[in-house]
Amino acid sequence: MERLQKIMARAGIASRRKCEELILSGQVEVNGEVVRTLGAKADPAVDEIKVAGRPIRPEKKLYFAFNKPKGVITSARDPEGRRVMADYFRDVKERVYPVGRLDYDTEGLLIVTNDGDFANKLTHPSGHIPRTYHAVVKGIPHGTLLEKLAAGINLDDGMTAPAEVEYRDVDMDKNEATIEITLYEGRNRQVRRMFEAIGHPVKRLRRVRFGSLTLQGIPRGKYRELKPEEVKALLMEAERSHKVHK
Repeated sequence: MERLQKIMARAGIASRRKCEELILSGQVEVNGEVVRTLGAKADPAVDEIKVAGRPIRPEKKLYFAFNKPKGVITSARDPEGRRVMADYFRDVKERVYPVGRLDYDTEGLLIVTNDGDFANKLTHPSGHIPRTYHAVVKGIPHGTLLEKLAAGINLDDGMTAPAEVEYRDVDMDKNEATIEITLYEGRNRQVRRMFEAIGHPVKRLRRVRFGSLTLQGIPRGKYRELKPEEVKALLMEAERSHKVHK
C-alpha cells in the first residue's frame, strides 16, 4: 500500500505536489469512490485508480547503465545551465533518476532507474556493494601510502572502511599514476578526499564497476538497458552484503 500521490507521480501523471492538488480537488477515484484525503493509500497492482475519469497504469520499471561524461550534473536540471543527466535520457518517457551520484568532474558508470525500492536497496548504508574507480593522481604514491588507503585512512568524517587499492599504470614523464581503488562504502567525494589526504590529488576519476556491473560496451555519454538477470544480481549482492555486515 502506498500513498496515492506517490502512485500517481510515479505513473507520470504530474509532480507529487500537483497530484496532491488533484486529490484535494476531487479528481481522483479509487475503486469508484472519490478520494480527497492526502493520507489515503492504495495498491496499484489491485486497486483501480482513476484521475479525471481516466485509469492510470502502473509505470514500467526501467533499469539502465549509463556512462556519464565528465562535466555532467547527475540531476534533472541545473540553475547554472550546465549539462545534466536528463539531457541524455530525452527519449525515455518515464522519469528516471540516478542510483547514488557521481560528482561533476567524475565520469563513468552510473545506474539509472525509476524503481525507488531498487535504488534504496543499492544505496542503503548496510548494502556495502563494491564500487571500483580508476583514479589518475598527481605524482606517484609510494606503495606504503596505498597500503594506508587500503587499511583505512582518517578523514574529517572519520576512518574509512578497508578498501582494495593497486597500481594500474605509472607515467614517469607526466609524473602521474593510475590507481584502481574499490570502496565498500559511499561518502561524498570519498576517493578524491582519500588521495588528497596522502598528498596525491586526483587529476581524473572514472568509476568502472558497480557490484557485478561494468562499463563494457557502453560508449561515453551512452546507456543501455539492464537485463533482468543483471538487476537480480545487483539486488542479490545488496542482500548478501547486508547479511554479512548486519
